[in-house]
Amino acid sequence: DIMRSLKAHKFKAAEWLMPEGERYKSLRSLEGALDFLASKSFERNDLVLALGGGVVGDLAGFSAAVYLRGVPLVQVPTTLLSQIDSSVGGKTAVNLPQGKNLVGAFHQPAAVLIDIETLATLPPRELVAGFCEMVKQALIASRSLFEQTVNYLRASNVRNEFRPTNELAGLITKHCEFKASIVAGDERESLDRVDVKSRKVLNFGHTTAHALEAVTNYRVFRHGEAVGYGLLVAGQLSRNLGLLDEDDELALREAVRLCGPLPVANKLNAEDIMQAINHDKKSLGGKINWVLLERIGVPRIVEGKNISKRLLRQSLQAVLNGPTKKKEYYN
Repeated sequence: DIMRSLKAHKFKAAEWLMPEGERYKSLRSLEGALDFLASKSFERNDLVLALGGGVVGDLAGFSAAVYLRGVPLVQVPTTLLSQIDSSVGGKTAVNLPQGKNLVGAFHQPAAVLIDIETLATLPPRELVAGFCEMVKQALIASRSLFEQTVNYLRASNVRNEFRPTNELAGLITKHCEFKASIVAGDERESLDRVDVKSRKVLNFGHTTAHALEAVTNYRVFRHGEAVGYGLLVAGQLSRNLGLLDEDDELALREAVRLCGPLPVANKLNAEDIMQAINHDKKSLGGKINWVLLERIGVPRIVEGKNISKRLLRQSLQAVLNGPTKKKEYYN
C-alpha cells in the first residue's frame, strides 16, 4: 500500500480518489481535485503523485499544472498505455462535451516511476488498449521497433497467459525512449512543423479515436481500443491515397489484430464520427491535419483538404463494418 509506505518513510501524505473512466476526466473532477489540494493547504514545495492510468495522470497532472501556478508532479503509471505514452511528455488535460483534451497544459513530471508488476492486475481490455497504443507508437517509430513489438505480441500469447516479463520491460523502455526523443525535439508541438520528428506524428490514429470516444460519450471504448480503430482507418486512408503499399497495410492490420478483440462498432454512424472529427483539438483554421503512413516507420502529415469526405466516409465504413472478428465486452 503506497500510503502506508509513504508514511513509514516519514512523508506527510493525503489521498484523493476519482471515479474510473474517461468521462470523469472533466472540469467537475478537476474542481474536486483542486478543492482537495486547497483543503489540505498544499504549498509549492509539495508534490502531486499520480498513481493510476492515463485518466488519473491527465487529471492529476493538470491539477498540478494550475494549482498555485504549478506544483511538482510525479507520474506513477499503472497501465500499459500510460507507461509507454501518457505519463511521458508533459501533456495534461480534461475533456469538454465538445471534444477530448480541449482544456489542458504542458506540465513535465519531475519523475516517472514504472513498475511493470502492476500490469499483472489489469483486466484484459486494459491490456488490449495498451497493446494498441504500443502498435501505434511502433508504426511511426521504425520498422525495427515495429517488428520487435509484433514479435512480442505474437510469441508471448499475451491475451491468454499474460505475465510481465523482462522482455516486456525492455520493450516498454524502448517505447519510452522513442516518445521522449520526439518530445525533446518538439515539446509543445510547434504549429509550423510537419516533419517526421514533429510531435504531431504521435497523434497517428488519434483523430478517429477521439471522435469515436466523443460520439459514444466515453462509455464504449477504452482509449487504446479507439486508437486500434483509428490505426485501421489511417491505414485505409494511407493506402487509398497511394502512400502505403499493400504489404505494409496488411502488416498494420495484423498488428492490431494481435492486440486482441475490440468492441463492436458497426452500429456507429460514419456521419456522426466525421462531425466529431471536425471538433478535434488538432484542427487549424478549421481544417484537420491527418497523420498517415508512407511506410512502416515513416509517418507523413497530410492536410485535411487532400482527404475528401467521400474517401473518409469509405474508410470509416470499411473499418467499422469490416470482416475482422470482434467481441463485444460488458463491464
